[in-house]
Amino acid sequence: MTDASTFRWGDHDGVLFDLDGVITPTAEIHEHAWGELFAAYDYTEADYLRYIDGRPRYDGVRSFLASRGVELPDGHLDDAPGDDTVSALGNRKNALFNEILERDGIAPYPGSQATLDLLAARGIPSAIVSSSKNAVPVLEAAGLSHRFDVIVDGVVAADLGLNGKPAPDGYLLGAQRLGVDPARTVVVEDATSGVAAGRAGAFAVTIGVDRGAGHDTLLAHGATFVVDDLDELLEG
Repeated sequence: MTDASTFRWGDHDGVLFDLDGVITPTAEIHEHAWGELFAAYDYTEADYLRYIDGRPRYDGVRSFLASRGVELPDGHLDDAPGDDTVSALGNRKNALFNEILERDGIAPYPGSQATLDLLAARGIPSAIVSSSKNAVPVLEAAGLSHRFDVIVDGVVAADLGLNGKPAPDGYLLGAQRLGVDPARTVVVEDATSGVAAGRAGAFAVTIGVDRGAGHDTLLAHGATFVVDDLDELLEG
């Protein structure tokens, strides 16, 4: 059984990365935006991890509201940012996120940057598979848009009607577009829904990166093994 001590990047044909919380600390920006959005509901960090992290934006809105016993109509995707529909709340959250990103910028985790350098040096292709519709601007802000051969984000998922994580649809499409067999491909995730998607897609290895979800929780949801940061695997 693969674990962190036996894992080697070179044993695999491709790597599929989640973005938020894996490559960049955008989870912090997302969480700040979600916190502002749901301030009236006594929102906590635990709420983000339990109901929102890794899910498509509108699913995150529905999941959180359900936890508070609140039901709203879905509305329309082009609803103006507001609080009277699921779509309006989701669009308001997106506006808050973009305001924070533009104001504060973003930098990749050093261990993740070093991992991308290692993969590039070894000619191992990589992709981003993210539920976020902001993946491209985040990568541009971090100076990483050129580092990935394939990007499957929330925009692609919406265009193709893909199911969000924990369904494996996005990761399977990422592997297909990367031209690699899932059975020889690594998934790297920090969210419970993401590691569950890796397991559901029968990928060779699903690495959990613990940014707050907890080792045991990530393992229980499908991680093959868990690290605190990708710098632990740089010798692999």
